[in-house]
Amino acid sequence: MESTRDRDSEGRARNARPRDGLGRPLPYGADGVPRQPEGVVRAPGETVVEAQRLLDQGKPFHAHEVFEDAWKSGPPEERELWRGLAQLAVGLTHCARGNVAGGPRLLRRGADAVEAWAAGAAQRRPYGIDLGSVAGWARELAGDVERGGTAVDAAARAPRLRG
Repeated sequence: MESTRDRDSEGRARNARPRDGLGRPLPYGADGVPRQPEGVVRAPGETVVEAQRLLDQGKPFHAHEVFEDAWKSGPPEERELWRGLAQLAVGLTHCARGNVAGGPRLLRRGADAVEAWAAGAAQRRPYGIDLGSVAGWARELAGDVERGGTAVDAAARAPRLRG
C-alpha cells in the first residue's frame, strides 16, 4: 500500500503544505513563505546574522529553524545556548500567533536556558549575543502578552540579539 503522506527526498514524513510567515500551514496550492532549508551548517556568527534578519522580517518560526541547525550541528558545549535561543524564537512565534499562555511560557523557558548556559560557560556575550538583554526582552514580552491577552507583531517585538 502506498503512503499518502508527504515525504522529503530521503523518504521522511514532511508536510509539503505551504506555510505563512509564522510557520502555520496553508491550503495546498496557496502562496506561502519559502521555508528555511534544514540542516544548514553555518559559522556561529552567520547563524546570528541570519536569525536576526529573519526576526526583523517577522519570521521567528524561520529564525527558530536557523537556531535549531546550530543546535544540531554545533559543538556539544554550545547546544544548550542554541536550544535556548530556538525556544525564544518559538515563544515569539506563539505570541505572534496569539497563544497567550504557551508563548510566554516558552519565552521564559528560553530565557532561563540562555542564562543558565551563560552562567555555566561564564560567557555573557557569545558571538556578540547579549544574553542578559535577550533574556530581559523575553521576560518583558511574556508579561506584556499575558497582560494584553492578544497577539503581537513579531517584527515589531523582535529582539536585538547583539544589543
